Amino acid sequence: MKKVIVTGSQGFIGSYICLELLQKGYEVIGIDNYSKYGYVVRSHDTHPNFKLLEMDVCDLEIKRQEIFHLLKDADYIIAGAAMIGGISYFHKYAYDLLANNEKIMASTFDLAIELHKKYNLNKIVVISSSMVFESTSKYPTPEGEERLCPPPLSTYGFQKLATEYFCYGAKEQYDLPYTIIRPFNCVGIGEEEALGEEKMLVGNMKMLLSHVLPDLIYKALHLEPNQKLPILGKGNQIRHYTNGKDIARGIVLAMESEKALNEDFNISSDVPTSVKELAECVWKKIHNTELKLEHYEPFEYDVQIRSPDVKKAKEILGFEAEISLDDSVEEVIEWMREQYEK
Repeated sequence: MKKVIVTGSQGFIGSYICLELLQKGYEVIGIDNYSKYGYVVRSHDTHPNFKLLEMDVCDLEIKRQEIFHLLKDADYIIAGAAMIGGISYFHKYAYDLLANNEKIMASTFDLAIELHKKYNLNKIVVISSSMVFESTSKYPTPEGEERLCPPPLSTYGFQKLATEYFCYGAKEQYDLPYTIIRPFNCVGIGEEEALGEEKMLVGNMKMLLSHVLPDLIYKALHLEPNQKLPILGKGNQIRHYTNGKDIARGIVLAMESEKALNEDFNISSDVPTSVKELAECVWKKIHNTELKLEHYEPFEYDVQIRSPDVKKAKEILGFEAEISLDDSVEEVIEWMREQYEK
């Protein structure tokens, strides 16, 4: 049984990754300090092949004596731990996002380098972000464009780009194999309200700023059919919403593939959807009445288009997203009805 270390295992995407790995027969060692949501229960927690180390990734060296025996025979590391939040996070934690995530990456790569040099680690899989393409004007955006377009303006996007350079530096100096994954707009169940997220009211309506889909659903569930749905901007922002199960499947495919060594992949649906189109889908499923929008000033870093080229993942990994946005919306609505008893 091969072993995978997953940092950020209790997070939104991390929990999908753990389930995918466990279903495929891997042993999983999760590392997480519950800093994003506080204590949460995940469906993989009680799996017999899962063990959680409840700790900060930055403390790997401090806790070495206690935990190293669990880590040293790992075949892969999936580096998903990071400070991450909604678009308000980019402003509220502009310095912390850069400083803390660099520390997390350095600690993770120190472990990966040692396990590769002295033991049998095959490679590190790094979860980057579509925000590395924040300043591009090329759509759909292919892998490699992050080196050609201007650097991201947000510290979050810039740090995610730096995460990719950790891969390049560790490969050049220590010959550590890597694979870089850029998920695009993950949707699914389990996206809780983040601790420390900026609280924002639009009118008298709270906004869930971590991801647009739960925000739209939350507001629609709390509004009457004749009320206006508040959104940031005109609703023309284009995204490729991708179910967490598909993203996790793509990540594990890339982890396993020999052809993915020292490569980077956009893991995403190929279907572009505007925020207005997403809002109409949500509103129809909850109220089945005509949608009326109320527009508010968007955030500075609300990128208008994030549209990936997904040919590389299809050609090399055989990966294509399978779950439709319509099915994802229904899944999240049902989950949020239970969360908010609506």
